[in-house]
Amino acid sequence: MKKCGLAAAIAAIFGMVAPPAADAAESVSVLHWWTSGGESKAVRVLKDDMEKQGYGWKDFAVAGGGGAAAMTALKTQVISGNAPSAAQIKGPLIQDWASQSVLANIDKVAADWKANLPPTLDTQMKADGHYVGVPFSIHRINWLWINKADLDKVGGKPPTTWPEFFALADKFRAAGITPVAHGGQPWQDMTIWETVVLSQGADFYRKALVDLDQQTLTSPQMVQVFDIVRRIHGYLGSGYQARDWNVATGMVLSGSGGMQFMGDWAKGEFANANKKADVDYICAPAPGTSNAYTYSVDSFVFFQERGAKDATPGQLAMAKTIMSVDFQQDFSLYKGSIPVRLNVPMDKFDTCAKKSYADEIATIKSSGFVPSLEFGMVQSAATEGAITDAVTKFMNSNEDSAQGVKALAAAAKVR
Repeated sequence: MKKCGLAAAIAAIFGMVAPPAADAAESVSVLHWWTSGGESKAVRVLKDDMEKQGYGWKDFAVAGGGGAAAMTALKTQVISGNAPSAAQIKGPLIQDWASQSVLANIDKVAADWKANLPPTLDTQMKADGHYVGVPFSIHRINWLWINKADLDKVGGKPPTTWPEFFALADKFRAAGITPVAHGGQPWQDMTIWETVVLSQGADFYRKALVDLDQQTLTSPQMVQVFDIVRRIHGYLGSGYQARDWNVATGMVLSGSGGMQFMGDWAKGEFANANKKADVDYICAPAPGTSNAYTYSVDSFVFFQERGAKDATPGQLAMAKTIMSVDFQQDFSLYKGSIPVRLNVPMDKFDTCAKKSYADEIATIKSSGFVPSLEFGMVQSAATEGAITDAVTKFMNSNEDSAQGVKALAAAAKVR
């Protein structure tokens, strides 16, 4: 977000232009990008809960993986003086919007949050010591999804190393199955790339993508990352360009695709199709990442009404509902995620979610719990975009790994 100029414009708008006519205490307008089958069911849980409490719901869903289109729409709404009551935001963007003095304080409903959130996430929900954001759930990014029937057909097993992965990919290809179901959109390319970075170890990942350490970014180990990514690219099959992620997931569902690198929102699509973990599909940490966990956290922030610093009753009700144990459970059961609250019972969740939760706790303790670059959890939009451009160019060109590393190092300097 460009702070210069935008801050003044936003401040003027909030002081001069009235918000939407609907009373926020009776109706809430909600901007989000949950539009696929599993995602739509998940957000409907919140809508239904709010309506049961007597609040109206104005849905403003903006399709587009990763939320880039939604963030553009949000900026337009805020600058036009028509900010939503709540908007889906994550990572550093929470602090960017807070710095514009347009977010509402939700401390009134956050008394027990600190004790029930991972410490890094609790900090991220605050600005100047006050809660301005509420987290929904945690998605693990470094999953590999495998069609079980395909796996049984070729006599394979979930790969734990890259040599095992490529051996399985060869078996799928020999059986007429597209080895890796993928869509050639930049964020999907980055999902593969940052997962391969993670396979080099959580410390390597942190130095490269959190610290943006130039020595790490230009190391022989990073060249190896690009080598592995280039080899994976050879197993994507035909027609992958611009394929939506859920279409790629559908390939794994049908068995036409053997594997997919994707966050655990993919599991929401499996659940929506009545598929069962360990029966119809396998969830496994991507090769080399069993002791690490890249995460993305969906959150809502609440925009001030008429410049008031405190949230309205409707906004507070929404924040309280989102962090309730019952909602956290129900939402994640549809979404494919796990609850962000650490005290939600996991007995209703499948084996993939239970493993995700166990690995989350273990990696928090071992320092293997790291934020996803591609899913907006660690760097500015400018830096993330520059790195994404460098990686996507590599994956869709004839650049060699040395050229890819050079472009990556330059991109990491963009601020």
